[in-house]
Amino acid sequence: MKRLLSYFYPITKKIKSKYSDTLEITWYNGKKHLNTKNANYSYGSLQQILKFGLKQIQLKTVENILVLGLGGGSVIETLRKDFNFKKQIFGVDIDPVIIDLAKEEFSLKTDQNLKIICQDAVKFLEETQLNFDLIILDIFIDTKVPNFVLANNFWAAIIKTASVKNQIIFNAALHQNNDQKLAGIISFLNQNKYKTETLNKVNGTNTLLIAQRKHL
Repeated sequence: MKRLLSYFYPITKKIKSKYSDTLEITWYNGKKHLNTKNANYSYGSLQQILKFGLKQIQLKTVENILVLGLGGGSVIETLRKDFNFKKQIFGVDIDPVIIDLAKEEFSLKTDQNLKIICQDAVKFLEETQLNFDLIILDIFIDTKVPNFVLANNFWAAIIKTASVKNQIIFNAALHQNNDQKLAGIISFLNQNKYKTETLNKVNGTNTLLIAQRKHL
């Protein structure tokens, strides 16, 4: 019934979160979305933005993927359904409310090839012994990328977990006054043997940074 009614008007349910304030599950035009007050977190414009980013990389060479910032799990759906990626995916999110919503509202199911970890991204990077072929960074508080994601020590931790053929998709979504921070990240990656490309106004809004480790 909600699906049918959503073609006439949006139907929204609000959920409180310690990390994201108010989350919204909204039925719109027959599809369920996960939003905050000002941003889409999953299954809307964000899904299209990350899908575009995935088209820019060499997914055939990827054996495992780390997703930092799970949201409702739409990037995992995209990987499986649109790109037929059947190998290992690790999804990390600090917010247990978001993880529960991904499972209960968006039918995200863990299996032998999908592990969901409720943990701070920095702590996960510090503790993991794994190396990843693809790292997808999609960490937001509403519309903003947290400051820790823009710091060099965070990117040093990213590189520590990177395989020799590592690729990175960073959903930066930065505004004009943060361009210098993005330039600093690009410089840091270049110094660490990455080739980088910046894609502006993807889907009319977000900035994506695509990085690929240069083969030695």
